[in-house]
Amino acid sequence: MKNYISNLGFSLIIIVLLALYFTYINNSTKEESNYEEEITIKTDEKLEDYIIKVVACEMPALYEEEALKAQAIASRTYALYQRDINNVTLTKQDQCFNSEEEMKEKWSSNFNLYYKKIKNAVESTASLVMKIDNKLFKSFYFSTSNGYTEDSMTVFKEGNIKSVSSEWDKENKNFEVKTYFEKQDLIKIIGEFNNISITKRSKTNHVEEVSIDDKTITGIEFRKLLNLRSTDFEINNVNDTYEITTFGYGHGVGMSQFGANMLAKDNKTSEEILKYYYGDIEISKY
Repeated sequence: MKNYISNLGFSLIIIVLLALYFTYINNSTKEESNYEEEITIKTDEKLEDYIIKVVACEMPALYEEEALKAQAIASRTYALYQRDINNVTLTKQDQCFNSEEEMKEKWSSNFNLYYKKIKNAVESTASLVMKIDNKLFKSFYFSTSNGYTEDSMTVFKEGNIKSVSSEWDKENKNFEVKTYFEKQDLIKIIGEFNNISITKRSKTNHVEEVSIDDKTITGIEFRKLLNLRSTDFEINNVNDTYEITTFGYGHGVGMSQFGANMLAKDNKTSEEILKYYYGDIEISKY
């Protein structure tokens, strides 16, 4: 009987160990097949594969071919600029990118069509980058402007990207979005207050200053605190329910992706699109 119990106990231990082992293997496999959080770029081939993943994530596959090509060049420029800083490793903090599994999940039955479309846009611009004074630069881009893009110095305190008109962005069906906050929810985020008001706007209508009672913060800080879509917003308070209406989507610097697509629909080339949004640039092989 003792031997039986001993053998039974030993068998149970083996079963538990095997279960733990297979759980570990399963989790490890999941982690390995999980969508990468970083990519190491050491070869041109690896770079172009990465750019396909970035364009797939950053711009709708339904957009025009010339817009996708402009995105590919902007993303390649940004990637190589960041790579030089980060010693060949790029993360999703630099630019978002989709694995093939994510593309299949997102595009479903259209995967082959959209993948080929984006791959063609990347391959047709292979090795092309933008430079200013023969140097790569941080080629910021975003979704949709409020009608004007922003100066990079205003938003990021770096670079030399200037504001331009992008009026066609107002045609985006999601150009104007309303978000509602109850006062008690705002208090949890910004602390006790009696009044919130916009006290200063830029020449491009982006909010520069917000007053919260006797305290003043920037429109950029306010946007980050409330996770607003842009820094062009209006605040309306009705019975302690704050309606905040935003116009456009994104930080506003560099190329407007929606604007790029509208220009492409107007028969503008990727080069014309990029020169419109980034100014006096050179496009050449890196």
